[in-house]
Amino acid sequence: MNGFFAGGRYWDLTADEAVLLDRARAQLMAAGIADAGHESRLIWAHVAGDAARFAALVAQRAARAPLSHLLGYRDFYNHRFVVTPDVLDPRPDTESIVAAALDQPFATVLDLGTGSGCILLSLLAEMPQAKGVGVDISDAALAVAMQNRTALGLGQRAAFVRSDWFADVTGTFDLIISNPPYIAAVEMAALQPEVRLHEPHMALTDHADGLSCYRIITAGASAHLAQGGRLIVEIGHSQAADVRALFIAAGFADPIVIRDLDGRDRGVAGWWRG
Repeated sequence: MNGFFAGGRYWDLTADEAVLLDRARAQLMAAGIADAGHESRLIWAHVAGDAARFAALVAQRAARAPLSHLLGYRDFYNHRFVVTPDVLDPRPDTESIVAAALDQPFATVLDLGTGSGCILLSLLAEMPQAKGVGVDISDAALAVAMQNRTALGLGQRAAFVRSDWFADVTGTFDLIISNPPYIAAVEMAALQPEVRLHEPHMALTDHADGLSCYRIITAGASAHLAQGGRLIVEIGHSQAADVRALFIAAGFADPIVIRDLDGRDRGVAGWWRG
């Protein structure tokens, strides 16, 4: 008997359907998809066994369209988030800065460059008394974040504002957090096609040395942090020393480097002593 669990149910396949799954797996493997069997099963569950839709989505995935764009979601830190080509696809590595933020309590949080809202909304879901603001320069990204806010039932505690970094931000916060564009312009060509061809470049790169956004964030954060508040940013694996130096130059005390589950440098955190 052919069958598998996916999408919250068991799919009992006919012999012909099993052949379709095998062909899809082979097609994805030939396209360089690492977990071709798992992805083909997810796509099958997503289209509820519709063979024509299944073939169409497998062809798109073989052309390296991101799986999250085909499914319309990405699971991230205990929740499922709507994902579209207008926002950065949430990555497991980013969960490390969410976990670091949750190490200490906070009542208010500002998420700079919120995108899908996955960081802000994950934090608020874990901290029931907290409130937060997510800002982004993209109206399309903010629309996705608002969808996710509604889905998680956080409408009373999460506000979204169109802002170019701090330009339209008011008030102070216990925590400022950001996953800014940190890929240097010279690194873009080496990205996987799922990222380079399908994700918004404004969320990926500063079109410069990869540090421009950190300069803006560290310079402006003090005006919006409460005494003893924290600034946490995600970084590229080779940027820890440079970003930590920016924290120190801006007056943050003893910034620390956050590592992800693979032991790679993934974030920097600092405290504002005023």
